[in-house]
Amino acid sequence: MSAGEYELLQLEASLYSGKARAYLRYKGVPFRQRTATLWVYKRIILPRTGKAMIPVLLTPEGEALQDTTVIIDALERRFPERGVYPPGPRQRLAALLLELYGDEWLLLPAMHYRWGYLREHGDFIREEFGRVVWPKGPALVRRAIGRQLGRRFHGFVPLLGITPETAPAIEAAWEETLDVLNHHFARLPYLLGGRPSIGDFGLMGPLYAHLGRDPYPRALMQRRAPNVWDWVTRMNETTPPVGDWLAGDAVPETLDPLLRRQFAEQVPVLTDAAARLYAWAEGKRAGERVPRSIGRHAFRVGERVGEREVITYSLWMWQRPLDAYQALDDDGRAAVDGWLARIDQAGALARPLPQRLELVHHRCVLGRRAPADEAA
Repeated sequence: MSAGEYELLQLEASLYSGKARAYLRYKGVPFRQRTATLWVYKRIILPRTGKAMIPVLLTPEGEALQDTTVIIDALERRFPERGVYPPGPRQRLAALLLELYGDEWLLLPAMHYRWGYLREHGDFIREEFGRVVWPKGPALVRRAIGRQLGRRFHGFVPLLGITPETAPAIEAAWEETLDVLNHHFARLPYLLGGRPSIGDFGLMGPLYAHLGRDPYPRALMQRRAPNVWDWVTRMNETTPPVGDWLAGDAVPETLDPLLRRQFAEQVPVLTDAAARLYAWAEGKRAGERVPRSIGRHAFRVGERVGEREVITYSLWMWQRPLDAYQALDDDGRAAVDGWLARIDQAGALARPLPQRLELVHHRCVLGRRAPADEAA
């Protein structure tokens, strides 16, 4: 790594690598990519972070940054030009909500289409996973290796609530999402105007690596939503031109159906997870490590109800829009509530989490706990 250059440890097939890569390109950060092989995991990622997760960004100062949101926020401070957080309260909250939606909820279609259509694109997926061991090896060998490595990731599918019973609703929801975004991107190049926000990068993770690169869902996107395909291509450009945010802190109405779905399906899961975390944390100390999952609970997609793991990290991401709302002055809150009233969600961000989470050394730990009367 040359002086002043960053190094992104990544895989092309990795959801969150796509988010970080697009951001680095947009910002014009000097970086090079390195395939996260088993050797890289054993010799660099695990010794530096203690957690086998990509992407990891190695900085010229010797840091190893893990978690795309942490990476982006660190680089926003170092490279403030071409900022990805809109200054207006409505647009900033919309961007944070859509980052949360892409990062945490669009995992459902991303993982369903990747692992539910192996008959259509299984060889491609196995070859991609085989690159972890032998990046430039023969395709047949990579497939054999990838078959073994892929089993671990395939095992996450039921933990997310993806089952034969919920799969039809997940597909219907994804097709509706494609239609909404196709309509939106016919009018605007990005979510909130002429430049990408943190929300665009949140969507980019699932929409590139899984839904825009794996053969079966890629063909669906190209056929059903060509404007979304164009957006994915645009997001992957190196240092694209920078336009302006929409005037007047406007959040376009073309995004309303997407946000309505988020509040109808994802937010109830987060609200229930927050209550379960509060109960789990009873008697525990601030700073204590929080497990990735603390049981199972119900969720809904469309008209289908399923069961999934209670994923604690999602609550750390949910804190971001909640904290942004709490930081607003009265005028800012009134502006946000006025916008949210358009989708029948005025006041939906007014209540902070009763049990805060902090991210320390790449892991969630318990933060401040609200008194019982405030949490009720």
